[in-house]
Amino acid sequence: MSYLCGMKQRLTIIIIALLVTCRTMSQTTIKGTVTDGRKPLAGANVFIIGTVDGCLTDSLGCFAFTTGMTGELTLRTTFMGFDDHTLRVTPHGGQVTDLLITMHERPTSIDEVVVTASTYSFGKSDHFKTMDALDVVMAGNSCGDIVAALQALPGTQKVGEDGKLYVRGGESDECQTFVNGMHVLVPYTTNVENNAVRGRFSPFLFKGINFSLGGYGGEYGQALSSVLPMETTDVSAGDKLGVSASLVNWNIGGTKSFAASSLSFNADYTSMGFYNKLSPDRHDWTRPYRKLSGEAQYKADLSSSVVLKTYVGYDLTWVGQHIDGRRLSLSEHNIYANATIRTNIGRGYSVFAGIANSSVVSRIDDALALGDHYRNARNEVHLKAEVRKVYSPVLKMSVGVEDYLRHSAKHYDTSHYRLDYHLPAAHADAQLRVVPRLFVNLAARVEHANHDGWLLMPRATLSYVPNKRFQLSAMAGRYSQAAADDYLAMSAKRLAQGTADHVVVSMQYGTPEMLLRVEPYCKRYHHLPLLVNERYTADGYGSSRGMDVFFECHSLVRNLTATMSYSFNDSRRRYLDYAALRTPDFASRHNLRLTLKYALGKTIVGVAESYASARHYPVGDTPHYNSLDANITWLVSPKIIAYTSLSNILGRTNIFRYSADGTPVTASRDRFFYIGIFVSLKSNKAYDISCF
Repeated sequence: MSYLCGMKQRLTIIIIALLVTCRTMSQTTIKGTVTDGRKPLAGANVFIIGTVDGCLTDSLGCFAFTTGMTGELTLRTTFMGFDDHTLRVTPHGGQVTDLLITMHERPTSIDEVVVTASTYSFGKSDHFKTMDALDVVMAGNSCGDIVAALQALPGTQKVGEDGKLYVRGGESDECQTFVNGMHVLVPYTTNVENNAVRGRFSPFLFKGINFSLGGYGGEYGQALSSVLPMETTDVSAGDKLGVSASLVNWNIGGTKSFAASSLSFNADYTSMGFYNKLSPDRHDWTRPYRKLSGEAQYKADLSSSVVLKTYVGYDLTWVGQHIDGRRLSLSEHNIYANATIRTNIGRGYSVFAGIANSSVVSRIDDALALGDHYRNARNEVHLKAEVRKVYSPVLKMSVGVEDYLRHSAKHYDTSHYRLDYHLPAAHADAQLRVVPRLFVNLAARVEHANHDGWLLMPRATLSYVPNKRFQLSAMAGRYSQAAADDYLAMSAKRLAQGTADHVVVSMQYGTPEMLLRVEPYCKRYHHLPLLVNERYTADGYGSSRGMDVFFECHSLVRNLTATMSYSFNDSRRRYLDYAALRTPDFASRHNLRLTLKYALGKTIVGVAESYASARHYPVGDTPHYNSLDANITWLVSPKIIAYTSLSNILGRTNIFRYSADGTPVTASRDRFFYIGIFVSLKSNKAYDISCF
């Protein structure tokens, strides 16, 4: 029995050994290295198709694994951002060694690249996010105004006496605003002379703001310097209701959501009466500044591929002032409405169509002299249609047509005019990936203006995007804009459109912790309005060159965000009543803004320093502009936010400009204190004070 037991144990050991030997003899070892042709790729997945046999490459790009498969094998290698690599191998002697697998980077689709040259985008996740609606409301000294908040960016000039956007040495009228792709005739509220105006639109209305400082594509016209396209929010998934109050304005707004649509409203009342009593300023007001405004929008997803958006907004502004022995009285009605529809019709095609109407009626009594009367009514209808097609991962195109139908009537005592004209236009844009990291955008826009005939404006952008951190772009193009209605009427509509040739170079480097952008630029103006022998001609000209620098950092100190915006501008032009080529009154050579924002628990503290060099006038140069501002945001509860700010803490009396007789023009008050409370009565999100 002991002999039989011993034989059974030896037989078992022999069988196990034979099985192990057979298993070992049938295994194949596969070894090699994975590279991109220049350096090894760590973490690439190498495996045999149809099996689970495989492994990841190490830090040197090397891999080694065994398989029980025999005969010809199909080896697959995958790595994020690269095309899959397939290789057929046949083992010899139970092994495959010294494989060298070279991966090829997958070309970026034309839809995946985001060229940010000369554009600052807010509120969109696919851009470097530096500002959202809450930041606009709570930026130092912006008091909830989009325009004031954008003036913290490089390329903008500090023109405190009217508060409008002046970009890269251009007039304020050279910057045009678009809502959902449709033009806004007058995007500002009104005010008496030498007092800053505000933007008309609530920052909470928009999900995306793309402020382009120059070099924009063929879609946008009638803008010599820059465009401000804004996209309203999409259909709301839940109901909202919010209120806010401050020393100068009161607001209520809300949204009612339905199955596939939503209806929103917003009402706002602004009055400087109470504030003027608390803190009298330098002006003698007969009627304090007041503004009553309302907004509404309806959005609907008509189907999975059709989106409808409508918007209407109305502002009534009125103010009165004792000035030079006159009782100036001003009122203005401003209404804007648009409707757009966007649909995907298959095979890569999408269609956009929109209509917008802008109407502005202004009335001023004692405007320039005692007892005079000024009336001005302006209207614009903007029609637009566009077709876009994605042909392949390397090419997409768009073509569109539009028309601006304008009417203007002005009465001033015994003089008056009536003006009617339209500006039909067409454009075509093509975005092409030349090689995996090189992209080109070619555009052409044509416009027709009365006796001018058709004006052709080619535009091109070349961008090198090696990775998500770095971009290098060069842009060149021609842009045009019709002269202001007053000049057109005085020339019997014979003024040619003004043109500007842009050349911009943009270098940007960004990480999650910082963003650095440097942009030199040059603009040359032609056919600007020029007063010659008491008659306006299109013989004006000029140039503007300079460089913008923007830096934002989140990593210096924990919870601290620091930004620096610097602009150098050398602008010279001869236009309007300028007797010779000179620097425009509104232009300052150097503009600098430094900001710090520090989050401490539920409290956010911000400090901003703004500087602008002297502005040139025939009577002399103004002193430099300087203002130190501070603001504090307190997140009281998930539904309540308190905000306060103080502008010009040091109390410097800044001189904005000089009048013709040499009198300095200053702000109505040196300091401005703002405090506001924002309350969300019904919202699914914490600290969401958006009513739209």
